[in-house]
Amino acid sequence: MAYEYISLCDENELAVLTMRRPERRNALSEGHLRELRDALRTVAKSSARGLVLAAEGPVFCAGHDFADMDGRDLEAMRSLLFSCADVMQALQALPQPVIAQIEGLATAAGCQLVASCDLAVAGESARFQVPGGMGGWFCTTPGVALARAVGRKRALEMLLTGDPIDARTAREWGLVNRVVPDGDVPRETRALLVRATRGSVRSKALGKQAFHRQVDLDVPGAYAYATEVMAAASQTPDAQENLRAFLEKRRPRFSAR
Repeated sequence: MAYEYISLCDENELAVLTMRRPERRNALSEGHLRELRDALRTVAKSSARGLVLAAEGPVFCAGHDFADMDGRDLEAMRSLLFSCADVMQALQALPQPVIAQIEGLATAAGCQLVASCDLAVAGESARFQVPGGMGGWFCTTPGVALARAVGRKRALEMLLTGDPIDARTAREWGLVNRVVPDGDVPRETRALLVRATRGSVRSKALGKQAFHRQVDLDVPGAYAYATEVMAAASQTPDAQENLRAFLEKRRPRFSAR
């Protein structure tokens, strides 16, 4: 499919999804969201071991495109926001690990994108902000992903004040995994993703999806769910191969998918 707002390409065994609306600060219009959702479906069915989410220009993503929102009635606005929520959830439902490559500013729904990815690497000059608290339209939906990434107190500080945080604070708070010199962001992003995609592709997919499901359950419910998933996974060919390879003191040979 030919995209207008994004590009999707293969890079070795990885997929690279790049937002390409630098003139609009990669703001999320309805068309942009639709293309992101289509690209994620494509990656889910592909042989890619992982996905890099990147952006062109000095702004990773400025959130929703207000020009695209202007004049929408309640039903149209609800539809747009559900489309955005669908993309955020699709990132976590994707069987492959997803890493955000943040070069520049990530605000509002752009910060939500970062929080929704499994992993994130940011340049030293990157900034993160949910500015709705300073104005008349609170960043309610970005708060869903943000609270789950940095915890309630820190999420509420960002949401209520609208103040930006720098990359090192984002790392300390758990919004990103690494902060590296600006010029090293693409290389370090791929290096981390390569390590995160080692081993069985099937096992990784089960593990990622189980993690995102159990993390919001209470402790007894999380253990009940995780135990059932792990027990069932022990019967898969890759798990059996892992056990045999360990006992036979050799490298495991996992299936391609």
